Amino acid sequence: MKVIPLADRVMVKQEKSEAKSAGGLYIPDTAQEKTQIGTVVAVGPGTEKEKVTVSVGQRVMHDKYSGASIKIDGIEHLILKMQDIIAVIE
Repeated sequence: MKVIPLADRVMVKQEKSEAKSAGGLYIPDTAQEKTQIGTVVAVGPGTEKEKVTVSVGQRVMHDKYSGASIKIDGIEHLILKMQDIIAVIE
C-alpha cells in the first residue's frame, strides 16, 4: 500500500524506544519518554502558510501523543502535521 501525505503532513516510521534501562531494568510503556523519534518516509507538498522543511530519510523528534497512527505492511507509522515535529536529529 502506498500512502502519500497531503498539505503540510509528514509520514514518519517510528523507532522503538528502549524497553530496558542501562542497568538492565525493564521500563513499562507508560514510564518511557514522551518524545519519540522516527524516520521521515514521505512528505506532503506543503501549503502557502506552512512549508514542509524536512525531507525523506531525516530522523526527527516529535511529541508522543501527536499525529495519526497507521500500520503499513505491519510496520507502525505516524502521519504528523509539520508543526508537530520538534527537531531534526543529525
